Amino acid sequence: MSFKSYFTRYWQLYALVVLPLAYFLIFRYGPMYGIQIAFKDFNFFQGILGSQWIGFDAFREVFGMRDFYLALRNTLMLNFLDLLVSFPAPLILAILLYEMKIVWFKRLSQTVLYIPHFISWVIIGGIVYQVFGTQSGMINNLITSIGFEAIPFLTSKNEWLVTYLLVGVWQSAGWGTIIYLAALTGINKELFEAASIDGAGRLKRIWHITLPGLKSTIVILLIINLGNMISIGFDRPYVIGNLAVREYSDVLSTFVYRVGLQSGQYTMATVVGLFQAVVGMIFVLGANYTSKKLTDESIL
Repeated sequence: MSFKSYFTRYWQLYALVVLPLAYFLIFRYGPMYGIQIAFKDFNFFQGILGSQWIGFDAFREVFGMRDFYLALRNTLMLNFLDLLVSFPAPLILAILLYEMKIVWFKRLSQTVLYIPHFISWVIIGGIVYQVFGTQSGMINNLITSIGFEAIPFLTSKNEWLVTYLLVGVWQSAGWGTIIYLAALTGINKELFEAASIDGAGRLKRIWHITLPGLKSTIVILLIINLGNMISIGFDRPYVIGNLAVREYSDVLSTFVYRVGLQSGQYTMATVVGLFQAVVGMIFVLGANYTSKKLTDESIL
């Protein structure tokens, strides 16, 4: 079959690809033109092409800043702890929901768990300060009313770190269950029936059937999460963080905002962004290679 006849027959499928392709070309590949700002003394009025070329001078300046390494350390630390705490949460929730037999309670639980994903981090930040605030927080008001000292959830580094992680689990875990629940529906139910007949209990069925059935999904999501180890969202650390815990809350995204945007040093902001992209790509390729060698599962 010639390409012309093939295209004529399946042109609707190609038409469906046009919008996603245009999105990636415009919003993903188009901005790559601005990467050259990292190698120029960017002047807003002269534009990218008119700005003076400085080579790797901006890289040397950024890599010589103590605040950059503090933000890099915090980014890796928070993402690693998030991986340990937040990554298993959707998997556990999905298995629990899948095992529920009461349909109405299962649907109600899913709705309640999904809601935090649709709440803005600005609103979540307000909720966090109302609940965990040292002076006026609901939890500390309850603690002090029974004669104990208030816990500095948001002003002490270690307590803030625990609060940060738990709030992240609450916000993202429910939404993350969707992928796992979709994968669970693809597992042959006859396997569970056969295991039950053979005397396998619920935990054994989960261990020997459910988890192996989710292996590919778990590996793919783990690789994606490892690829994002060097990147971190701006909203969560900025909204929940404060000057008292800046030693932990200052991450690369807030560093770029403070140094690059507030100070107008766009070259330095681009340097950090390019650094994150390159290291993130290395993380993805490394995780994918390791996974392929150990488990024969990969995304490439």
